[in-house]
Amino acid sequence: MKKTIYNPQAGQPIGPYSQAVLAGNNLFVSGQIALDSGTGNLINDTIEEETHQVMKNLGFILEEAKLSFNDVVKCSIFLKDLGNFQQVNEVYGSYFSEGNFPARETVEVSKLPKDVNVEISLIAYKG
Repeated sequence: MKKTIYNPQAGQPIGPYSQAVLAGNNLFVSGQIALDSGTGNLINDTIEEETHQVMKNLGFILEEAKLSFNDVVKCSIFLKDLGNFQQVNEVYGSYFSEGNFPARETVEVSKLPKDVNVEISLIAYKG
């Protein structure tokens, strides 16, 4: 079974892709950036605010699939500047229960959509 998951609170995809796809018990969430669905603007005054908005958007999509951050098994974080790792890591970590952190990688990339500083994708398991 494959089902497309969409939550308008997470903002419109900016390309030909789904926000997320539920395949069996696995939810694959596309990389999210700090778009505010209400205004369509990027929230990027600080790296902390930008990361919070990315995590909120991921949370909206998880909620639509009737999941939470506790169900996340894998995340991929893409940073334009690895110098922001500590700030992003602090905000990111606040969305997970202590001891229930997913597997993860963080990589620096030369460019991200809309020239954002951070993009995060995830995989969750609906058990």
